[in-house]
Amino acid sequence: MDNNRSDKLIKTISDFKKSVVGQTISIHGKSYATVAIRLAIARRNLGKSLDLKNTIIFQDDKKVIVQCDAYIDKEHASTGLAEEYRTASRINQTSALENAETSAVGRALAMLGLTNDNIASAEEVGIAIASQSKALTNALNELDAVSHLGSYQQWITKHSDLFKKVKDSNPIAYKSFQEKFSKIKSTLETKGVINGRKSN
Repeated sequence: MDNNRSDKLIKTISDFKKSVVGQTISIHGKSYATVAIRLAIARRNLGKSLDLKNTIIFQDDKKVIVQCDAYIDKEHASTGLAEEYRTASRINQTSALENAETSAVGRALAMLGLTNDNIASAEEVGIAIASQSKALTNALNELDAVSHLGSYQQWITKHSDLFKKVKDSNPIAYKSFQEKFSKIKSTLETKGVINGRKSN
């Protein structure tokens, strides 16, 4: 990389380190930057000289792998790879490709140096934890089996501490959980199981 490109990158990394303070998401005591923050700071500093080229490396009915190559002034600077399974979440059932693309971009930018000591983005870590959490998965399975308003209210009472803990410690996992919860709740309301009442 020539001096001009190197200077641009050093300036971008320096700006990222300053700008990311207070903008990260804390998950299990570690701070993670979102892909949006990484991309915004990269674009602010590098503009059109940053070219991100995404390639679908593999795609079938089970998973998708995306590679993002970052170029500065047409010179290759970094690569990021991401793999998403279509069954990992309800969102991935329709948007696995988009999620893999976002993660690949985030990783390519992190490999450029736009990282606060964690290569993974907040989105990657949050979604991974959410999909691995047996407690949340079990809670959603129990919700799916609710048969009347009373059992729905018992479900809320039983799991309220878990939901508060996840909301406080991992806001991205909580958002992912909320999306799944809303879909199941909507189905229960449509079936008349919980009479359309809203929970907190």
